[in-house]
Amino acid sequence: MSNAALPADSQAIAAAPIRLSIAGLQRTLLWLFIACGAFASIEPSPYEIFFIFAVLAFAMRGLLFDRSLIPLILGLAVYNVGGILALVPFIGDHDSSTFIAISVYLSITAIFFAALIAKSPLERMRTIRSGYVMAGCIAGALAIVGYFDIGGLAEHFTLYGRASGTFKDPNVLGSFLVPPLVWLTQDVMLRRPGALLRGIAPMLVMLAALLLTFSRGSWGVWAASTALMIGLTFFTTRSAALRQRIVALSAVGLIGVLILLAVALSIPAVRDVFEIRASLSQDYDLGEMGRFGAQLRSIPLLLERPFGFGPLQFHTIFASGVDPHEVYLNAFASYGWIGGLSFVAFTGATFYVGWRLVFLRAPEQTQAIAVWSCLFVQMLQGFQIDTDHWRHLYLLFGALYGLAASARLHAGALHTKSAPILEPSNIDDPLTRRME
Repeated sequence: MSNAALPADSQAIAAAPIRLSIAGLQRTLLWLFIACGAFASIEPSPYEIFFIFAVLAFAMRGLLFDRSLIPLILGLAVYNVGGILALVPFIGDHDSSTFIAISVYLSITAIFFAALIAKSPLERMRTIRSGYVMAGCIAGALAIVGYFDIGGLAEHFTLYGRASGTFKDPNVLGSFLVPPLVWLTQDVMLRRPGALLRGIAPMLVMLAALLLTFSRGSWGVWAASTALMIGLTFFTTRSAALRQRIVALSAVGLIGVLILLAVALSIPAVRDVFEIRASLSQDYDLGEMGRFGAQLRSIPLLLERPFGFGPLQFHTIFASGVDPHEVYLNAFASYGWIGGLSFVAFTGATFYVGWRLVFLRAPEQTQAIAVWSCLFVQMLQGFQIDTDHWRHLYLLFGALYGLAASARLHAGALHTKSAPILEPSNIDDPLTRRME
């Protein structure tokens, strides 16, 4: 008998398993896609492969393009147009062409994440957070294994005596570990069911790996992102009980981190490198031939060149052969005036969207606070290092704009008295519902 001959209720029952199967497949592919972010030293990496499957899984009915995404789409589009124009004189240079191709690809991933999260923000953010925590655990565990040369794997998972895990650069690994650490900290702070038991082991692994990267910038990013998340939660919650819990857990957490640091520094191999890396400045930073000197000398030259130096050409201009190590300067150097100005404008728009969203009373507020606490600080980190090809940064860009689009749609639904957002299952706002 065909489905057409069945009663309506029977047809719905027959169709239900198919819908659940599709939804389950989508969640699985999304989780695997994010978890594969742990492997950044392989090209092409599993992350790129699973991105294709994720796009195919969600392309038909799983994406939502709202007008709130315009700053993201337009800003990144113009930014890459500038890069393509700057590439023209170097089109035969494989490295330069690959650099711009990667920029275009990462921008597409940001737009994909934004449209994905805008469609179903809370459910998909849960999947993304779970996959990202797994990625952080994998990368962190291998970083620790490499640093202590367990099984002779140091040559694969360290660089210059620092833990790099499955990343090419210890600095990128360190900053990659910040979002899952902030998310786990938020879960514990908001007393989500089982958060402490499930989160303690991953947090210890990732904190140890973060320390062993000996990345001064990543240390600062983790501390600042965590502090910003805690501060925003404290000032936006209406619950006095939650505020008391935040103060108590912050004190306990600080003591725990100091104990972990003391234990790590009791190991001579860790202490020796820590003493060197703890300095605020390194030899390669200083002097006219250091990176800071090269940055200053590049500014007058860039004012004379509308198309910049060309993608990845900064190091060819200066005898020292250094890269910009500053994402905003590199936007002008590699993407020309068009790319540089559009990136500055995109940064300004993102600052506005992010700060507005975290103070907006909406179901997405809790998620927005965690995302923005990480993204804002890592955008500031761009003044200290090149971040323009960090995959997790584009994930955070997409998450922020996706949450902003969802919040706008929820506000419109409230205004028109359309009330599905008031269903408890659709609300993720421990700032008002928990601890009261």
